[in-house]
Amino acid sequence: MAGYEDTRRLDELRATEYRHLDEHGQTYLDYTGSGVAAAAQLRAHVERLSGCCYGNPHSENPASSASTVLVERARKAILDFFNASPDEYAVVFTQNASGACRLVGEAYPFGRGDRLVLTGDNHNSVNGIREFARAHGAEVAHVPVRGPDLRVPGEEVRAALTGRRGLLVFPAQSNFTGVQHPLGWIDDAHDHGYDVLLDAAAFVPANRLDLSRTRPDFVPVSWYKVFGYPTGVGCLVARRDALARLRRPWFAGGTIQAVSALGGWHVLAPDETAFEDGTLNFLSIPDVEFGIGWVEAIGMDLIHRRVGCLTSLLLRGLTALRHSDGSAMVRLYGPGDADRRGGTVAFNLLDARGAVVDERIVARDTAAAGICVRTGCFCNPGAGEGAFRIPERALRRTAHVRTRTLDDYLDALGLPSGGAVRASLGLVSNVADVERLIGFLGAAYRDREPDATGLRPRERC
Repeated sequence: MAGYEDTRRLDELRATEYRHLDEHGQTYLDYTGSGVAAAAQLRAHVERLSGCCYGNPHSENPASSASTVLVERARKAILDFFNASPDEYAVVFTQNASGACRLVGEAYPFGRGDRLVLTGDNHNSVNGIREFARAHGAEVAHVPVRGPDLRVPGEEVRAALTGRRGLLVFPAQSNFTGVQHPLGWIDDAHDHGYDVLLDAAAFVPANRLDLSRTRPDFVPVSWYKVFGYPTGVGCLVARRDALARLRRPWFAGGTIQAVSALGGWHVLAPDETAFEDGTLNFLSIPDVEFGIGWVEAIGMDLIHRRVGCLTSLLLRGLTALRHSDGSAMVRLYGPGDADRRGGTVAFNLLDARGAVVDERIVARDTAAAGICVRTGCFCNPGAGEGAFRIPERALRRTAHVRTRTLDDYLDALGLPSGGAVRASLGLVSNVADVERLIGFLGAAYRDREPDATGLRPRERC
């Protein structure tokens, strides 16, 4: 496999720092759900906490000051990671990328005549911004995915950038299909007077995002997706001038410079801390600095090359799966090759009759085999609607149908299954992971009509 031999250092790391991946007989293929932590990250956390006393920031005592120093070092590490000037960008710590999206949505100055433009490939944490826009009388425009590759046409994005002002929101990489959307849309939006929220959660674990060249206004990130640990720490990387235009609908501890209870007034802090509600996760935020240093030492270009090689191998393996009569065993969603796509691959299995295998069957069987994949719509309804070719008319009709369960809703739409199967590759994935998945799928589903008895009802998309 061209280029793979150049990434052998990652196999050495897997054997030492990620030994737990192989010690328990599991095959981990859910990197879009979460990265995997290295043993070195856990050691660093324990050593730091056992070597010093850290207290709640926002005070001058020694324990508080020690925490503040590490939090500010983590901010700097994040800006360096994205090659972002501290004069242009600020880092706001949040619980995760979803929290960063909500922060923008609730504080963005939407008004009548404004427009929110959403692509059909957004995660639900991004789609939810539309509720804030609608509540303030702004128009919401939706640009769907198109064609077999499930890409969003650039000409349709540009055509949607109308109105007095607005916000364009799109993912750098789809968490459903792995499609990587053009970052050139950011300049197009700015030329039309729009701000841009670039969802980078699925992109940055295996791709460089250089904010000195690409200048979105808001970038939500979940750090556990990049290097597995810690969870519960994300951030919003925001241009300072865009951050200054936000209007917070409330205040909390840590966000204010001054406040009066009896007088009924408050003044927010003059910097990014005005957006950090309450006490920061000060014992885990320093782990972000270590994780960034860990990934940088490995090399993002090396990780990108490894993921690209394995993505091509996975796509070839899935498309080669055939029943004895020559019919396809797999229906792929999104690009069939590694061009302009990341290491996230969505598909459904087809049984011997050509019918879609219920994704719950695949979830059950792969789990029993110790293979970690994900099933469902992956909180990305627009990509799912495009993948399953659900007409807009049917979607609007079922909005008024009273359903008690998710399965009732799927029945109303006439869908054969409730979602897809997603395998995703990351930092220390290897050839054996891909081969084990392909081998299992071939052995489990070739020439068979799988048993669907005993499946639990679907609870959520």
